[in-house]
Amino acid sequence: MNMKKSIFILLVGTTLLGGCNLAPKYERPAGAVPVALPQGGVYPAAPTDAVDVSRIGWRDFFLDDRLRQVIETGLANNRDLRIAAGNVQQARAQYRVQRADRLPTVNATGTATYTNNVFGAQGGAGTGQTSSDLEIYQATVGLSSFELDLFGRVRNLSRAAQEQYFASEEAQRAARISLIAEIANAWLTMASDNEQLRISRDTAKAFEETLKLTQAQFRIGTGSELEVRQAETNYQGALNDIAALETSVARDQNALNLLAGTTVPAEQLPTGFGTEPMTRNALPGDVSSEVLLRRPDVLQAEHQLIAENANIGAARAAFFPTISLTGTLGTLSTALSGLFKDGTYTYTGSPSASLPLFDFGRRSGNLEYAKASQKVAVATYEKAVQTAFREVSDALAQRGRIGDQIRAQTARAEAAGVAAKLSDARFRSGVDSFLTTLDAQRTAYGAEQTLVTTRLTQASNLVELYRSLGGGLEDTTPVGTEQPPR
Repeated sequence: MNMKKSIFILLVGTTLLGGCNLAPKYERPAGAVPVALPQGGVYPAAPTDAVDVSRIGWRDFFLDDRLRQVIETGLANNRDLRIAAGNVQQARAQYRVQRADRLPTVNATGTATYTNNVFGAQGGAGTGQTSSDLEIYQATVGLSSFELDLFGRVRNLSRAAQEQYFASEEAQRAARISLIAEIANAWLTMASDNEQLRISRDTAKAFEETLKLTQAQFRIGTGSELEVRQAETNYQGALNDIAALETSVARDQNALNLLAGTTVPAEQLPTGFGTEPMTRNALPGDVSSEVLLRRPDVLQAEHQLIAENANIGAARAAFFPTISLTGTLGTLSTALSGLFKDGTYTYTGSPSASLPLFDFGRRSGNLEYAKASQKVAVATYEKAVQTAFREVSDALAQRGRIGDQIRAQTARAEAAGVAAKLSDARFRSGVDSFLTTLDAQRTAYGAEQTLVTTRLTQASNLVELYRSLGGGLEDTTPVGTEQPPR
């Protein structure tokens, strides 16, 4: 009975001390960035009723159905995303292994022992000998060396593994957002290059007609060889642009195939930039910098910080005794049929405690390492927040003036086009020199190309603003992974 009382007292004490946790209290680092996003100056004044960009599903944000299909293909086939999903599954499995240490491992065993004993009187000849067989059957259920987590060592290790799992899941979410943005930018770049290619081909035809005209004038003596060479310079320059852009379009498709994880069908590829918007023209409302704390990369850094806090608790607990318990409950009988009958039950209990007296600084080193790792995690978290703030601020700064650029460049391209037509007509009628026409053609060609580049910048800026504010998570529930147990 004394043994039973001792074990009972030990278990009650374990329950009472089970809440002991030596990990430092977690507090989210504050003050890494200003409270509000930048306003005024080049930054746009967003309407107060604007929707939260991060809450817009990517299928609603991107308006071109071809682009939506490519994004959907990429989310299903991209290899980097599969690696991220595999990392989540690995972290979840590691967490389950570590969590299992908080509960005892119960084993069931059954044994049978057969012993032959020989008995005989010592003496001379004729000494009689007798023998008997002894059979012992035993069945037990018990636990072996289960650590009683009085100081939270095992619990903190389990918490650290859990937070690493959460961090891996946030890393997967961040990878999904980045993939959506990368596919969109690659698709838009291909659309821009195709548009540039169309302009170069149209311009090459116009330059070819001008070249033929100058060659004809030179043959009849009304033009000079200089004008022919100048016209040929323009024409050959356009041919060079065509060759370079054809290469760029091919490389754009290769990049898009890699991001999509498969060959993108021709009907899903952009043929030009067009005039219809390809994304929603969404501006964030009056948001504070707190919205950045919801970004997956920031949440990933925070989970890693919490994990390092837990590791400090585990390192501190190593300075206290490790108490473990081995116990069995079973039945013992000399006959197999006698097992589980009254009077055959048996139990054992053997608690033990150990504390290293001299480890030559091993535990102190582990604690210092855990504290240093926690400081690194704090700085990493603050940097993640600051990086997010910078990315959003940059996108807003460009967003604030990109509309002015588009309007100015559109007007410039229109004016340059009209000037080129007027100059060509004046040259053909003998009013202006060919040099004036040549310069007007070059200006119009360059203005059209710059306009396409500016429109690409505008579309890419919207994608970047969408990504940097954490958009893209809606309608993208990870496939093949479970939600974390929070």
